Amino acid sequence: MKLLQGKTAIITGASRGIGKGIAEIFAKNGANIAFTYSSSVESAMALEKELNGMGVKAKGYQSDASDFNEAQAFVDAVLVDFETVDILINNAGYLSNELFSKTSYESFKDTFDVNVFGLAEITRSLIPYINKTGHVVNISSIGGVNGSKKFPGLSVYSSSKAAVIALTEVLAEEYSDGPSFNVLALGAVQTKMLKEAFPDYNAETNPNEMAKYIIDFAVNGSKLFNGKLISVSNSNP
Repeated sequence: MKLLQGKTAIITGASRGIGKGIAEIFAKNGANIAFTYSSSVESAMALEKELNGMGVKAKGYQSDASDFNEAQAFVDAVLVDFETVDILINNAGYLSNELFSKTSYESFKDTFDVNVFGLAEITRSLIPYINKTGHVVNISSIGGVNGSKKFPGLSVYSSSKAAVIALTEVLAEEYSDGPSFNVLALGAVQTKMLKEAFPDYNAETNPNEMAKYIIDFAVNGSKLFNGKLISVSNSNP
């Protein structure tokens, strides 16, 4: 029997980068996978086929993380297809690179809609169906902890990720009888999202390396941590 056989993991934003790596490793270890994607339909369908080929049940759901109704529709569909949830990894994110002096209200709203409000709505809707021994892992950024000396232009992104950290800590207290809630503040990872925002920057960590860490923490971290912020970075951000 594989390590996670019979378990169900939900991963938001899994058609590429870190999320894709997480989904693949979960499936290799026997977990059933539900994942969201926004616009990368071809990549998402290829991933769904790949995961099902590993002998697990896997399904991708196109969902705009910034849209309240789509977030709720995703949750409703997942509960029909999978019934229970053991692990939720809120990985979907939006990164904009703008100096604060040039940042518009729309930029703030777009970023918070995905990074905070969408995450909160999916989590709120799923909590009643997550096993009491389950684990909710929210993906934040080291920029939400320390700001960013290397990358000016992340005032909106960093503030949204700080909000995720605060939300995680509060949820761990509010749901003290389970599931567990923890947040990982990731340093720079060489993803397409990072490259789009900062074309000239090369991170030392690749998506698969970070995905392996997140998987291990998602499976084992709740035994030792609840309501905790874990910084996962060899740089800032």
